Amino acid sequence: MIAVVIGAVLGLGLTLAGTPLFIRFLVKRGYGQFIRDDGPTTHHVKRGTPTMGGAVILIAVLVAYFATHLILGLTGGTGGPTVSGLLLLLLMVGMGLVGFADDFAKISKKQSLGLTPWRKIAGQGAIGILFGVLALSFPDSDGLTPGSTSISFVRETVLDLGFAGPVIGLILFIIWANLIITATTNGVNLTDGLDGLAAAATAMVTAAYTIISIWQYNQSCGGSTSAVEGVCYQVRDPMDMAMIAAIITGALIGFLWWNTSPAKIFMGDTGSLALGGALAGFAILTHTQLLFVILGGLFVLITLSVIIQVGYFKLSGGKRVFLMAPLQHHFELKGWAEVTVVVRFWIIGALAVGIGLALFYGEWVIFQ
Repeated sequence: MIAVVIGAVLGLGLTLAGTPLFIRFLVKRGYGQFIRDDGPTTHHVKRGTPTMGGAVILIAVLVAYFATHLILGLTGGTGGPTVSGLLLLLLMVGMGLVGFADDFAKISKKQSLGLTPWRKIAGQGAIGILFGVLALSFPDSDGLTPGSTSISFVRETVLDLGFAGPVIGLILFIIWANLIITATTNGVNLTDGLDGLAAAATAMVTAAYTIISIWQYNQSCGGSTSAVEGVCYQVRDPMDMAMIAAIITGALIGFLWWNTSPAKIFMGDTGSLALGGALAGFAILTHTQLLFVILGGLFVLITLSVIIQVGYFKLSGGKRVFLMAPLQHHFELKGWAEVTVVVRFWIIGALAVGIGLALFYGEWVIFQ
C-alpha cells in the first residue's frame, strides 16, 4: 500500500510543478493548438494555447514509477519493476509517441490535421501487436503471464481464445487486444476537446483501477487452482498495477490544475493516445476487459455518438442526428456553456465508474 501512496504523491507533484515549466517551453517555441474551423466558434479563442501537454504526464508517470521502486527498494519494501508494469508502460509510451508524431505534424504544418489516418493506424497496430505478443510471454513461477487468452468480465470466465491451440489462441488474442487498444485510444482521443474533460474522466477510471488492483492483490489466488479459485483472482503483479494506476491518477490531477477551464495547456494526442493505451492495458492485464465498457462508459457514449453520426449521415444522404459530433460539441451548439458540459459529463463518468466498481465487488460477494 505504501507504494500506491508514494507513487500517487510523486505523480501529483511532478505534473503540478512540471506543467508550468513545460508551458513556458512551448510558448517560447510557439507550439500552440490549431482549432477546427467547423467547430464551435467559442473554441476560436483557444487557438495558440500550448499543446502536447501529455508529454508532461508521460514523463511524470515514468519518473514516479521508477523513483517509487527505487525508494522502496532502498528500504527493502519492493521487489522492483514487474513485467506487467513494464508492459503497461510500454503500451502507454508507445501510444504517446504516435500521438506526439501527430501533434508535431499539426504544429509543423500549422493546421488541425496531423498524421494521415493510415499512418496513425499503422503506428497503433505495430505497438498493439508487440504488446499482444509480449503479454502472453514471461510466465512467473506459478505459470501466470501478464495477459490471458480468456475474454474476461471481472475474471477469466467468458471465453478462452486458446480453444484451437496456442498458435491460433495467440493470433486471436492479438486481434482482440488490438480491438481493445484501438477502441480505447480513439475513445479518449474523441473525449479530449473540452478543458479538463478527458483528464478528469480518465483519472476517475484509473482511480477505479487502483481500487480493483489492490482488491485483486488482497484476494490473489497465487497461481493456485484449488477450491478457492472461484473467489480469488489469477492476475499477475496486481500491486504494481495498483501503483501505476495511482501514479497516473495523481499525475492527471496535477495536470488538471493547469488544464481546467480556461486551460493553460492541452494534453494533445500525445496525452489522449497515451492515456487510452494505459486504460486498455489495465483492462487487459487486470482481466477486466468487458468491465471496462462500463467503467469507461463516458468514453463509450462519446464514441457511439460519432459512429451514429457518421453512419446516419452516410445512410440518409447527408442528414445528422446531432448538431455536431463528438457528443460534447452537440451540447455546446445547443447553447450549454463549456464548463456546464464538462461538469455534467464528469458526473456521467463518475456514475459509470461507480456502477463498474459495484459490479466488480458484487460479483465477488455473490461467488465467495
